Amino acid sequence: MATNTQEIHFQQQELKGKDFLTLADYTKDEIEYLIDLADYLKKQQKDRVIFEPLKGKTLGMIFEKSSTRTRVSFETGIYQLGGLGIFLSSKDIQIGRGESIADTAKVLSGYLDGIMIRTFAQEDVEELAKHASIPVINGLTDLYHPCQALADLQTIKEVKGKLQGEKLVYIGDGNNMTHSLMIGASLTGMHMVAVTPDGYTPNKEVLTKAKSIADQHGAIIEWTTDVETAVQGADVLYTDVWASMGQEEEQQQREKDFENYQVNERLLEKAKTDAIFMHCLPAHRGEEVTTGVIDGKQSVVFQQAENRLHAQKALMTALMTD
Repeated sequence: MATNTQEIHFQQQELKGKDFLTLADYTKDEIEYLIDLADYLKKQQKDRVIFEPLKGKTLGMIFEKSSTRTRVSFETGIYQLGGLGIFLSSKDIQIGRGESIADTAKVLSGYLDGIMIRTFAQEDVEELAKHASIPVINGLTDLYHPCQALADLQTIKEVKGKLQGEKLVYIGDGNNMTHSLMIGASLTGMHMVAVTPDGYTPNKEVLTKAKSIADQHGAIIEWTTDVETAVQGADVLYTDVWASMGQEEEQQQREKDFENYQVNERLLEKAKTDAIFMHCLPAHRGEEVTTGVIDGKQSVVFQQAENRLHAQKALMTALMTD
């Protein structure tokens, strides 16, 4: 197995010590740098090159929401970069027993080199970052899922060769995934259409912010309820579960409200012939997407899932390397 410590041959951005709470806190150049770095680290791994810029570093991983992809990709990623990941369940640490977020942030800053948190309220992540003296990474909140969106951008560029001008159509609930994709698309010059039923629209403040960013980068951000029109000319079709974690009691009502918003073979045929299908997973086959689509030749969902590892390794490398 080779060892390679050569410099990365693209325009490096100075991101050491910065938090990653939402893509909106980053510039177009910084997002493109992270995608390039993710591609570089992916190639290093495939070539079995040892690259350990985080040797001796420790990442604390706070989970108030359960996870498969987030935990495994972060824990594996920090290990591959030479560091250590420590799983911290909210049931096991004092934050789950009444210790303030501010106190937790200050204590953990004395032990760790970075914190990843997967929780409910965006305000809690922002409070943690405010009082921590080390980088804080948002692993998911009810408002944003920036790590997934970063991996998604990497995947689209990997498959399509570019992001600028590509049309991304998101179909489903106007949730945290929708919000992060809108911000990511606006920063990278994409045309994104969020398609949701009435009553499930994206957050108005996030939509306004995304449109404002889009104006600066030649992007187009739209929202509609019209699935059939939206998918015309789409390069990417994207969906998510209809009832996210914590919304299980709404499942039956949501199935009725979303019944015309399933990504199926008929809908996929209305997009471009080389369109790809994406899903952040886990998927409920037969609900938001048919088995034929998610397992079909146009689906890139498992390539997309793998890229969580590489995108997050890029994040940790950029934010935590001395």
